Amino acid sequence: MSPSKKPETSVWANRKCLSICAIVAIANMQYGLDSAAIGALQAMPGFLKIFGYPDPTKPGGYGIDGTFQRLIGSLLTLGAFLSSLVAGAFAHYFGRKAALWFACLLNAIACIVQISSENKVAVYIGRLILGLANGFLVTFSNIYTAEASPAHLRAVMVALFSEWVNIGSIIGATVTNRTKDFLSKSSYQIPLGTLFIVPAILSIGLLFVPESPRYLLYRGDEEAARKSLEALRGDSLPLEELELEWVEMVRGIEEEKRTAKTVGALDMFKGVRPLTMANLRVSADNPTGTELRRTLLCYGVIATQTGAGSWFVISYSTYFMTVAGLSVNEAFKFSILNTVLGFIGVNFGIYLMRHVMGRRTILMTGAVTQGAAMLGLAVSATVASGTFAARSCLIAFLAIYQFSYNAFVGDATYPTATELVSTRLRSWSVGSAISLGYLLAWLTSFFSPYFINPENLNWGAKYGYIWAGSNLACFLFFYIFLPETKGRTLEEIDELFDNRVPVRKFKTYHTVIVDEAMKDVKQRSGGAEKNTASVTEAIDRVSW
Repeated sequence: MSPSKKPETSVWANRKCLSICAIVAIANMQYGLDSAAIGALQAMPGFLKIFGYPDPTKPGGYGIDGTFQRLIGSLLTLGAFLSSLVAGAFAHYFGRKAALWFACLLNAIACIVQISSENKVAVYIGRLILGLANGFLVTFSNIYTAEASPAHLRAVMVALFSEWVNIGSIIGATVTNRTKDFLSKSSYQIPLGTLFIVPAILSIGLLFVPESPRYLLYRGDEEAARKSLEALRGDSLPLEELELEWVEMVRGIEEEKRTAKTVGALDMFKGVRPLTMANLRVSADNPTGTELRRTLLCYGVIATQTGAGSWFVISYSTYFMTVAGLSVNEAFKFSILNTVLGFIGVNFGIYLMRHVMGRRTILMTGAVTQGAAMLGLAVSATVASGTFAARSCLIAFLAIYQFSYNAFVGDATYPTATELVSTRLRSWSVGSAISLGYLLAWLTSFFSPYFINPENLNWGAKYGYIWAGSNLACFLFFYIFLPETKGRTLEEIDELFDNRVPVRKFKTYHTVIVDEAMKDVKQRSGGAEKNTASVTEAIDRVSW
């Protein structure tokens, strides 16, 4: 049987919800700003003059200590790991908006520390605090947009994450390109100063953003939850369709509360059978228990961001190009070009998710194209190392990677991961999954210099062999384990997992929660034929 058909309104009709989600998603711009700034500072003479050491043999005349290089990247990741890990407990008591406000405060403190000091220890502390802020910003902005958006536009609105990351990267790359030739402290203080943009805009914007209706409903504040939903939907839906969405939401959360009495970290791993390969293979005829299955899928999807090689490219692409023989000016220019290509890729991917592909297909496509780009990078370095052709291949394959990652895996991971888990445990599951992602990113940022630095292993572009193999593993994970959730409401996805539907049947399985919600609306309307007909018509109408 086919899944229940629900009304699909246009993006323009949902412009109010889109605007609210865009305000919240701007939190992710911080990630792009910081990545562009830190990646570029490591090749900037003005920064290296203070935190590096003179070396006439290096491009730009300065080198950077490997330990300092690793720590300024890894401490940010460590801070994000820690804050994401406690996101569930924080959200349980304070909610999504409070977490974002707190992150804005930490962000401002971290910026002041980094800009005002020339002491490496102070910089380390600033990076750690900024990481704590970034963990909350990424976790709660994505949770909020997933819970606030209508089902058919959830991928578009959660993918605003990638949109803002790339906007931040473009701004950061442009600013660092302008200041790269400065030999004073302003060469790095100005790029770091851009990190004040997000907390300033977000802290004000949150005053006009309603709290997540699903969070409020789960906390028992039904009146506030209903007002929040009405504020998010605006005039995009007729009253009958709004009532249908509300009833479905209420029924789904009531069912969660009925079947699970507790909310905590251990609940993410409940409802399981022995951890055998047969039980973990969710495509089998007897899939594993709901919470473990959903947690592992969420973890796996987030982990593929690192598995794709994105953290290596984001953190070290500019430095990597200078090591490969490009001048500092050339490396900065190509870095900006790749950032713009990434932004184009984000919008291309959003269109594909909305109109062409499901989550599973777009993620598998990404794994293949990213793996091919990394393999091409490594092969060119193997057969023509140190030549002009090898440098040209480096530029080309990095550009292809940047476009494809942002169009596919970068776009689709957060929409997919946030909808795979239950409302009751979303802040716990997504927070801990992002924490795992940051841990893997930390390992990448810590060990990558050993592979690419001339004074260590000096693999250079041959490092791409590792990431080509990693992308192959990601492809196998998407193909074997990941179900298709496109177009489903969060409550429908709950039902699919509760019924232990195998991976291959997710797309066609007929859920009943929408039918039951329709019956409730019919009863609440007092059996009036006019209202019933309107609701029935809304259920059957689909606009593509």
